Amino acid sequence: MVSVPPVRPGRAPLDEIPPWLTRPPVDLELIVPAYNEARRLPSTLADDLAFLAGRPWSSAVVVVDNDSADGTLDALRPFEHADVPLYGIGCSDHGKGAAVRRGIATSSARFVGFADADNATPIGTLDTAVELLEAGVSAVIASRRAPGAHYEVEQSAARRCGGWVFRRLTRLALPGIADTQCGFKFFDGPLVREAVRTCHVDGFAFDVEILAHLLREGRTVVEVPVNWTDIPGSTFSARRHGLRSMTDIIRISVSR
Repeated sequence: MVSVPPVRPGRAPLDEIPPWLTRPPVDLELIVPAYNEARRLPSTLADDLAFLAGRPWSSAVVVVDNDSADGTLDALRPFEHADVPLYGIGCSDHGKGAAVRRGIATSSARFVGFADADNATPIGTLDTAVELLEAGVSAVIASRRAPGAHYEVEQSAARRCGGWVFRRLTRLALPGIADTQCGFKFFDGPLVREAVRTCHVDGFAFDVEILAHLLREGRTVVEVPVNWTDIPGSTFSARRHGLRSMTDIIRISVSR
C-alpha cells in the first residue's frame, strides 16, 4: 500500500492539520524525513518494511518529502504491495525539523518517531525502543555515547570535531543526555504531538527542542546504545547549517 497525498504549499498551524493528512492509528509509525533522497530511499524502505512486517505490533512508514527536486516520492512506488502501510506526504517548509514535525503532527499512532533515510542506525534498534515505550518511557533516543555503543564506520575528523562542539552546547539545554545527534528517536505519541505544537525550530536542532520540552514537563528520556555507521551523503553542512544550529540551541537553552 502506497498513499501519496498531493503536496500542498504553505504552513498550516499544527492544531489545524487538514483531515486528509491524518493517518489511521497504528501501534508505531516510523517517519523518514527526506530531501532529495530518491537514490537512498529504496534500500532503506526495503529494510524498514521487511523488519516491521515481522514484528507483532501494527505499524506504518511515512516518508515526508521536504520539497525535493529529484522525484523522492517516486521511490515509494515499488512498495505499493508491501505488507506494512507506506505513506508519502509533503512538507514545503524547508528544514528537517519542519518535516519531522509535520510527520508527528499528522500521526495518530500510539508511538511515533523518526529515522534518517540513510539507515545509519540499524532498524533493529526499534525492538528496544518499543519495549521501553511500552514500559512507560516518554522518549527513546539512539546514542553513540551510551555504554555499549559502537561505531561500525567512524565519522571524519572534521565531523567529529563539529560534533564535539555541538554536544557541549546541547548540554546547556539537555544536561545528562550524552548524544542528541543520532537521527533515530521515538516517542509516546500523545505526549510528542502535544510537544510539537509549541516547537518552532526547523533546522537540525529541532530534536533538541522537542527533548527539552519533554524534560521540562518531567518526562523520561532514555538513551540506548547503537552500532552506528557513518553514511556518506548527509544533507548537514557545518558551513551552511552549523551557526544556525548553535544559535537555535542557545535560544532553546535560554527558554528553559
